[in-house]
Order: sequence, then C-alpha cells, then structure tokens
Amino acid sequence: MFDNLSNRLGNVFEKLKRRGSLSAKDVEEAMRDIRVALLEADVALPVVKDFIEGVKERAVGEVVLKSITPGQMVVKIVNDRLVELLGGEAVDLNLAGSPPQVLLMVGLQGSGKTTTSAKIAHRLKTKERRKVLLASLDVQRPAAQQQLQVLADQTGVAGLPVVLGQQPVEIATRAKETAAREGIDVVILDTAGRLHIDDALMVELEAVRDKVNPHETLLVADSLTGQDAVHLAKSFHERIGISGIVLTRMDGDARGGAALSMRAVTGQPIKLVGMGEKIDELEAFHPERVASRILGMGDVVSLVEKVAETVDQDEAEALAARMQKGKFDLDDLATQLRQMTKMGGMNSILGMLPGIGKMQKQMAEAKIDDKMIGRQLAILSSMTPKERKNPQILHASRKKRIAAGSGTQVQDVNKLMKQYQQMQTMMKRMKKAGGMKNLMGRMGGMGGMGGGGMPPGGLPPGMLGR
Repeated sequence: MFDNLSNRLGNVFEKLKRRGSLSAKDVEEAMRDIRVALLEADVALPVVKDFIEGVKERAVGEVVLKSITPGQMVVKIVNDRLVELLGGEAVDLNLAGSPPQVLLMVGLQGSGKTTTSAKIAHRLKTKERRKVLLASLDVQRPAAQQQLQVLADQTGVAGLPVVLGQQPVEIATRAKETAAREGIDVVILDTAGRLHIDDALMVELEAVRDKVNPHETLLVADSLTGQDAVHLAKSFHERIGISGIVLTRMDGDARGGAALSMRAVTGQPIKLVGMGEKIDELEAFHPERVASRILGMGDVVSLVEKVAETVDQDEAEALAARMQKGKFDLDDLATQLRQMTKMGGMNSILGMLPGIGKMQKQMAEAKIDDKMIGRQLAILSSMTPKERKNPQILHASRKKRIAAGSGTQVQDVNKLMKQYQQMQTMMKRMKKAGGMKNLMGRMGGMGGMGGGGMPPGGLPPGMLGR
C-alpha cells in the first residue's frame, strides 16, 4: 500500500539527505515536490495545503537548517505531521458499557460492508472472545440477508434469522432484543447501501440510529475511491454522525489519498483496515506505523505481531535448531515458504521492512512474487519425501517427472535447486561465521537491504538467486 506515494517521497528525501546543509530555498523546493506527490496520491487539496503549511512552518526554522543533519530533521518533521494527519494514535472499537453493544455499519453499495461486518465479527470472536450476532438490514439487494447468514456460518458466529417483510428498523430492534435475551455481547448491523448518496438512504439510517442508539457507527469506505471517499465521509458524518472509519482494500491502494484525507475531513479516526479478501485480513489502524511505512522506514512492530500470530513457535524453533547445526533440507525450505504465505506473502512482509525499496525493484525486475512462491511449493509437493530429504538424488529423469507433476518447467526445478544449494552453502559457513545471529545479518544484507534484517522464520535466503 502507498507504493506510489512512498516512492515519490523517498526521492524527495534522498535529495535532501545528500546535501550537507539546507537553505530555505531547498526546503521550499522539497515542499513543492511533496505537495505534488500528495495531490497525485489523491489527497484532498485542503488537507494538502494544511499539511504543507504545517511542515514548512517547522522545517524552515534556524534549528533545522543549521542542524548537523538537516535532511533527517525534515524527514522527522514530515513523519510527525503524517502521524498527526492520520490521527496520532490507534483507536480501538468502543465496546465499553453493558452488553449488547451495537455496531452500525454504513457506506455505499460495493464498499465491502457485508464482508467487513463478518471480518469484525471474526476479530471480536477470536481476539476478544466476544459472542457476536450478525444482522442484515439490507432489504433492497436480493439475497443480501442470506449472504450475511452464509458469512456468519463460515465465521462461526450467530446470524439473525430472516423474517420476510420486516423493514430495517424492525430488524434492528429484533436483533437488539434477541441479543439481550440470548446473552450476546455485540450486535453488528449491516445496513443497505446505494450506488450513490441519496436522501432516502440517509433517512433510513437516521431512523435505525435513533431506534438502537449504536455504540459505534462505522463508515465502510473503499480506499481506492480516492477523492470521492472524502465527499462520502463528509456526507455521512454530517447526516448520521460516524464514530469511526473502516477502509477496505488497503492492500491494493498504491496512492493512499483516502486514508490521508478522511481522518482530517471528518475528525473521526480510522479504526480498522481491510488488507485482503480472507476473513482474518482485517487489521487495527496504527497512524505511527502507517506513516513509517509511507516514508520507507518499515513497520517492524507490525511484522513481529504478524509473525507471533501466524508462525508456529515450536516449528520455528525446530527449524532454527536445524539451521544452527547446518542442516537444511527441502522440507525445511517448504516450511519457510508456507510460513511466508501465511503471513500474507512476499509483498506484505517486504512492505514492513525498512529501506526495502531497492530490493522490491530488483524483485520486480526478476519477476519474483507470490506466484513464484506458489510454483516453488508446487515443485516441492511433487517430490517424494525421500527426494526432499535427499536432494542430491534429483537427477534429470526425476526433475522431468517433478516438473510435469507441478505444471512447471525443468528450468524452474533447476532454479529452485540452485537457490537451495546457495542456502546449503550459507548453512555450512554459519558455524565458521559465528552462528545463526551472524547468518541473519548476512541474509539482511542481500538485495541491497543494507543490514535491515529478516523476519523470523520468513524470507528464505537465496530468494534473489537466479
């Protein structure tokens, strides 16, 4: 996410950091470039103006211009302003008070309200051990209520039975009464959307809001809508009074305009972001971490959290012990690749590592992506257990069979084996070079990472080998 904006700002800061000293003119020129970068990222013009004025006011001071590292000081000022723009600190869902708490989900049709409702239900069930009831108030779209029930079943939470002919206010009332009667902690009301904002939609939402008095009114918006998202947020907040924002499809948003604008326009925090289509791909929004990623400084905290959530600790420790002894077979390689996939794939991991821009460019040129990981796993799965344990027996006829079985070419098998051999060489050097810690440092230097380090149990060494 934010790839385009991050690249543009990275170029601006590289120029600043290369200069030993800065003049007011240098800062002015940098501010112009940052302004253009933000506008191209679809950030709302009033937000851009306010942002640039705030940065300029702090950056042209004597303390900055005469500091030992003025370029770094400007980067810090931009980072601080980005954090402020994005909300300052993470804000959780408000679930205080007596149950049942009611979450009212609002937004336009196609923004992802129904899927997001199910994702929040899953998050509350698995992370906070809450009993959740999903209820669809969408009587406009055919089969909308059935769709939410299917998602409720898949998520393992309760769904409000459909009663034909009931209108949104009646459904919302029945949902709240059912939750109170059955000891449900949280009721999530998935409302109907429209292709565009209209008065009938707002009147319907106002009636539901007034009847159930929700603890949270969450606006669900597609981050890819850019400037339209700002108008959307403003309209819903003025009529309904939203308490927070959930941005969907953040994983596909290379610009970031919606995220950078909606908090500033509404004054309400972005609370959650959808990072993929899977039911567990919903994350808390951390302004300081997002600002760090935009400026190419990575997000190691989120990476560590993701590792803790997805990587099997016993499996990781067993693998580390084998590597410590210089042992590493193709089963171990398959384990690492599967761990990467569980953590969201190559781009998800690399986006959290600091100073990764050059490596991502190299990988793009080498056509290294998550599809390649899938092909490698297919190749490994096509081998027999004996072949994975004893890769030295993989001669021409076996490679031909493996390629045919995995739907790949023999050259793909050869490429994988070359990577594996590079890894083996590193394992043998490990004992001489001071063990695992030193090895990880070597791995961190690959691909122009500059010693940034690798995620635990993550990116396999030799991934850039060709």
